[in-house]
Amino acid sequence: MKPVYRKFVLIPGIVVGAIAIAVGLAQLKPEPPKKEDDKLDLLVEVLPLEIATERFQISSQGTVRPRTQTVVSAEVSGSIVSISPKFIAGGVFEKGEELMRIDPTNYTVAVDRAEALVKQRKIEYDGAKQLRSQGYRAESEYASSAAALASAQAESVRARRDLERTYIRLPYEGMVLSKDADIGQFVNPGTTLGVTFATDQAEVRLPLTDQDLAFVDMPAAADIAQSGVSEGPTVTLSAIQKGMQVEWDAQIVRSEGVVDERSRVTYAVARVEDPYQLHGDGAPLPIGTFVSADIAGSTLLDVIRVPRVAMRGADQVLVVDPENKLEIRTVNVVRTDSQYAYLSGGIVAGEQITTTSIEAPTNGMSVRTADSVAAEVASSDEQVVLRDEGD
Repeated sequence: MKPVYRKFVLIPGIVVGAIAIAVGLAQLKPEPPKKEDDKLDLLVEVLPLEIATERFQISSQGTVRPRTQTVVSAEVSGSIVSISPKFIAGGVFEKGEELMRIDPTNYTVAVDRAEALVKQRKIEYDGAKQLRSQGYRAESEYASSAAALASAQAESVRARRDLERTYIRLPYEGMVLSKDADIGQFVNPGTTLGVTFATDQAEVRLPLTDQDLAFVDMPAAADIAQSGVSEGPTVTLSAIQKGMQVEWDAQIVRSEGVVDERSRVTYAVARVEDPYQLHGDGAPLPIGTFVSADIAGSTLLDVIRVPRVAMRGADQVLVVDPENKLEIRTVNVVRTDSQYAYLSGGIVAGEQITTTSIEAPTNGMSVRTADSVAAEVASSDEQVVLRDEGD
């Protein structure tokens, strides 16, 4: 055979032979041992349940408002001749202190005229009375002089009252909210001079839902009407002042007695004593401050508290039974807050619930817990020790 033809025969033969050897070696290689696919159950955290007595706190919020606020108006006409330096926005005044004076000249003259007329009518009355006793005057003349005297006396009272009204005073200790008139201004009866409010007490309207009211002992309207005493639950008000959280004590004194038609809430009124601390040494609580309120609610016995994260929906929990099986349980929720749900039925103390979020739980689903994992590890270690001792 020529060398050229031998080359074309040997090359394919070598390739075919290599393939045959590779296939033979692959068939002779033993198969790797098959490992069983062990699928582990989901590892969850569990919480043992305990019965407790809970005192609830009801949260609300509101704005501090004055209990007594007055629109100060002029009762007589005239020019303002003096104003107290305290009659400015933010000024604090005492009870009965003179805040403003309207020109009293005309009213002083009116008082003098009225007093002179009273004296004249008194002389006429005394004369008519004496003549009547002597039989020289008729009964009608005596009655006329008596009426004239009474009219003069009434005019004197009115004149004195008008003179008193030239002094602008208020029957409480307070603060000026706004000043609407100034010195030299002429005012008529009804002209607004300013707005003031009392500083002895302030109030906060706190909205409460129907569920909140079930845990708040509100003062009854009938009791307040009969005794005038309104002892409601205590309230802790809080707000941020100068970058720090400050708290004040308050007390629920009444309910407004109606349900708001738009929001369906009932407003409770909390009262704060001496909000500006004019007679104390605490932090002032200015009118208009927005505050958070924690109301001392009622106490409930034999309830189970669970974290909100453990709740599935509004009223379900995932119970882990002794065999580490899941059970979707419907429970009776008494109340919830931002952190916990409080249960009174559907579950008992001693049972365990999971706090792990499970995407699609089913009844009877197997899970692992920290205790079960620890038991598995202990059992495995024990088998290894026994095997070593056998060897």
